[in-house]
Order: sequence, then structure tokens, then C-alpha cells
Amino acid sequence: MKLDRFYPIFDSADWFARMLPLGVRFAQLRVKDRSPEETRDEIARARDLCAGAGATLVVNDYWELAIEEGCDFVHLGQEDLDEADLPAIRAAGIRLGISTHDVVELDRALALAPDYVALGPVYPTILKQMRWSEQGLNRVSEWKDRVGDLPLVAIGGMTVERVPGVLDAGADVVSVVTDITLNPDPEGRTRAWIEATR
Repeated sequence: MKLDRFYPIFDSADWFARMLPLGVRFAQLRVKDRSPEETRDEIARARDLCAGAGATLVVNDYWELAIEEGCDFVHLGQEDLDEADLPAIRAAGIRLGISTHDVVELDRALALAPDYVALGPVYPTILKQMRWSEQGLNRVSEWKDRVGDLPLVAIGGMTVERVPGVLDAGADVVSVVTDITLNPDPEGRTRAWIEATR
């Protein structure tokens, strides 16, 4: 499966409304600390915005809502895998991305036949506290050797300037959060990302 190499992650549908017109084609909605009703509304709005733009929406964590709202891609962390009903996800025709941080997690992910695996954090990240230190580009290459043709997503501390090295190391897709959302010119930074990955 071919995925767009630029994979931004946003925490609200408002970001989708801003960035999809610039050419974003593959993006994740990672909603945190919202009520169930607000979360459902964010997912439904992002779904509709992506459908209108010809883009692919990936829903983080909320696989049940993704099924109920007719979404077609979910991303699950290792902890989420413990609770998720994977047969129900597959029966709904939903594609699956899985986070990995070490060999045990990668083996677990590959056994589930995902549509991509993510490795992180490749570089130090300010997004969230993690028990893993930076993985580095050598780990990206090692993961790509192990996953073969399966798309490999690199995440963690990503900037436009780091894109060439990450892609050269073997990543198929580069995922970004704060380099866009904390940038004083998110639209300009997104255009730079699109140029760097296409």
C-alpha cells in the first residue's frame, strides 16, 4: 500500500480545515481530553473535511467511534492494542497503523498484519513524556529491513530539515506534530513539508 510521505497529526478538526486546502492528503486526528460527544463531533467533522478534500483520515485510539462514524483508518498504540477489538476493526474494513518502540513491540505489531508500523521517537520529542530515548536513524534502517514492503512511519522530533535523512534511512512516511502546530506560521511550514516530502 502506498501512503503519502507527509503525515501530520492534529488535535482538532479545525487544523484539518486549515491544512487540507494546502494539499495535505494523509493526516491523523489525535483528540485528547474531550468529552465523548466532543470527540465524536471532532471525528465526524474531520472525516467530512477529508472526504471533501480527497484526503485520508487516520483516527488515533478511538477505534469504536471510527467504526461508528464510518472512518477507514485507525492508529493504535501498544496499550490500545490490549483493549481493541481487532476482528471488529477488520470486519469494518478499517486499515490499521500501530506504534512500535522496541523489537518486542515490532514483532507484536507485525503479527497483526497492520497497514503501517510507526517507529518513534526517532529524535527527542517535546510532545509527550516517553520511557524510550531517541531511536536514531540506524534504528529506522533496521526497522525498514525488518518490515520490508510494509510502510514505515518515522515519528518524534521531526522537522523539515530532518526529512531527507529520515527518508534516506528507510522511512516511507514522516509524521510531524509540533514542527507545524507550534510554528508561528503553520501554513507556511506545512507548505515546506509538502515540498520536502514530494
